[in-house]
Amino acid sequence: MRALVSFALVATFGLARAADEWPGFRGPTGDGVSTAKNVPTVWSEKENLRWKAEVHGKGWSSPVVSGKQVWVTTCDEIMGDKEPAKKGGPPANPVKEARFFAVCFDRDTGKKLHDIQLRAEQKPAYCHPFNSYASPTPVLEAGKLYAHFGSHGTFCVDCERGKVLWERLDFKCDHFRGAGSSPALHGDLLYLIFDGADYQYVAALNKKTGETVWKTDRKIKYSTDNGDYKKAYATPAVHTLDGRATLVCPSAECTIGYDPKTGEELWRLTHGGMNGSARPLFANGLLYVNSGHTKKLLALKPEGLKGAVPKDAIAWDYAKDVCTRSVMLVHNDLVFMVADNGIASCLDAKTGKLQWSERLDGEFSASPVLAGGNVYFCGQVGKTTVVKADRKLTVVSENRLADGSKASPPGFMASPAVADGALFLRTTTHLYCVSGK
Repeated sequence: MRALVSFALVATFGLARAADEWPGFRGPTGDGVSTAKNVPTVWSEKENLRWKAEVHGKGWSSPVVSGKQVWVTTCDEIMGDKEPAKKGGPPANPVKEARFFAVCFDRDTGKKLHDIQLRAEQKPAYCHPFNSYASPTPVLEAGKLYAHFGSHGTFCVDCERGKVLWERLDFKCDHFRGAGSSPALHGDLLYLIFDGADYQYVAALNKKTGETVWKTDRKIKYSTDNGDYKKAYATPAVHTLDGRATLVCPSAECTIGYDPKTGEELWRLTHGGMNGSARPLFANGLLYVNSGHTKKLLALKPEGLKGAVPKDAIAWDYAKDVCTRSVMLVHNDLVFMVADNGIASCLDAKTGKLQWSERLDGEFSASPVLAGGNVYFCGQVGKTTVVKADRKLTVVSENRLADGSKASPPGFMASPAVADGALFLRTTTHLYCVSGK
C-alpha cells in the first residue's frame, strides 16, 4: 500500500514556520492545529491582553497572520429603503451598497497599517443577516493577500504597499444567503468553490495573474429543484490520497475529488445534505468529511477511490450532535467538534466511538483550534471554553470578553488564529491579541 500523506499547506510553510504564522483558514496545515508554545489559557479585558483594535463594518472572516502583519476582511453596509421581495426569491435586501475592505494591523501593537477599500458594489445580492458579506477567510503567502468575497470579487493585494495587484469580478453565483467558502492556495494555484442556488463549480486561478487555469462544473444530480438545497460553504483542501494529489471539495449532496492541476473529476462520494461548510481533513489514514445539514460525519478510506465511491469505502459514520457551521478538529487519534447548538464532543478518530459530550454556553459558528495540548472553543456569547485534548473531559478554563457579549449577534463568529504563542480573537466588533508575553 502506498504511503498516505496529508500535506495541505504544510509543504509551503514547514513545521518551523507553522508555530509563527497562521496564513489561511484553519492555519498553516489547514487543520486548525498549531505547534506554538506557551499559548495562554486564561485571559480577560485586563489579563494577558496585548492589544485590542476595533474593526469597522461587518465580517465573519478569521484573522490571518504572517510576519509582522495581521489581516482581516470586512464590509461596510450602506442601508437603504427596503424593497418588496420577489416571489420565490430571497427576502428583500435593505443594503443599497456594500463596500469591501482588507484591513491590516501591526502584529505587536495592534496599530492599523492598511485599510483598503477593494470595491464598492451598488445593490449587492442578498446576504442573510446571520451571515456577512465578508465571511470567507483570506489567505497570505509571500507578501500577498488573497481576499475572496464569493461572487462579489476576488483580489490579490501587495501586503507592503497595500495595492491591489489583480482582481476578478466576473464569477457568477447566486449565493442566496451570502458566501462562506474560503480560498485555498497550493503551488501556483488559488482554488475557489462556488456552490450557489444557480451555479455550482470549482475554479483554479493563476495566483500571479488571477487568470483562470481551469473551471469545472459540479454536475450533481440534486434531489430537488429548490436552489436553497444546492448551496454550500466549504473550503477546499489538497491531500495526497493513495499516492495521488487530490483537491477535495465538499458540496451539497456530494464531496468530490479533483485533479488539482487540471480540474478533472477523480471520484465523488454521495452523502446527502446541503449547507456543508466543513473543510475536509486527512489523518490516521482516513479522510474526514461532513454532510452539512443532515449532520453526518464520515470517515472515508482513501485506497482506490475512483468514480462513484461505494458504501464499503466508508470506515465509519457518526450522526449525533455533529457540527454544520464549524469544522471538526482531528488530533492524534481523536476528533473534536462542537455542534451549532453548543454541544461539544470527542470521538475516537479510528472507530467513531463517542468518548465524551458536553453542552457549552450558547450557539457556535467558529471552529475550534488546538494549541499546547488544549482545544479552544469560541462561542457566539463571547465565551471561550478551553479543554484538554484528551479522551476524558477536563475543562481548563472559561474566558469571556466583555466586548463580545454586547454585539448582535454576540461574541465569536470568526475562528481564532494562533501564532508565536499568541491568540488572535475576532469578535463581531473587535480584534484581540491575547498573549502571556
